[in-house]
Amino acid sequence: MSNTLVLVMLALVLASALATAVLRDVLGAIIAFAAYSLGISIIWVFLRAPDVGLTEAAVGAGVTTVLFLLTITKTVRPPGERIIEPIDWRGLLVAVLLVGVLASTLGALPPVGSAETPVATSEVTEYYLGNAYDETGVENAVTAVLAAYRGFDTLGEAVVVFAAGVGLLVVLQKEEFA
Repeated sequence: MSNTLVLVMLALVLASALATAVLRDVLGAIIAFAAYSLGISIIWVFLRAPDVGLTEAAVGAGVTTVLFLLTITKTVRPPGERIIEPIDWRGLLVAVLLVGVLASTLGALPPVGSAETPVATSEVTEYYLGNAYDETGVENAVTAVLAAYRGFDTLGEAVVVFAAGVGLLVVLQKEEFA
């Protein structure tokens, strides 16, 4: 079932990216981009990286979409514009070739969560799993690693989300008085 969901999310992400690239209507492109960002954040959760997924959802799908929407409220679309941009076939061919080359390397990667991955069998991982509870008092090893062992990295992510939220509030506050 989860493989089906991952494939559905990948299809949504690809369709959203394509729609963002070809739509000439700015509002439609913004909505497609927000769907793309939300899809990517869900894929991060499937890949067992919820902290990255949360950051992507908050900044990518949330703050960026609101800022784009505020931007288009200040602009005017000229009448008679085409809604869909003609496709640049050479650019599309280059993109497809690049994706094909990158996809050809996927077979060399171990399955997600496999016990045979170099990270899963490393001394660092064994140390974290063996000592996380005793050293941090946190029952979840992932939370212990994010909060204690990689605290500065997690703090950096929190600062990015906080700064994006403050920036959005500043813009919205200025919009209120405009």
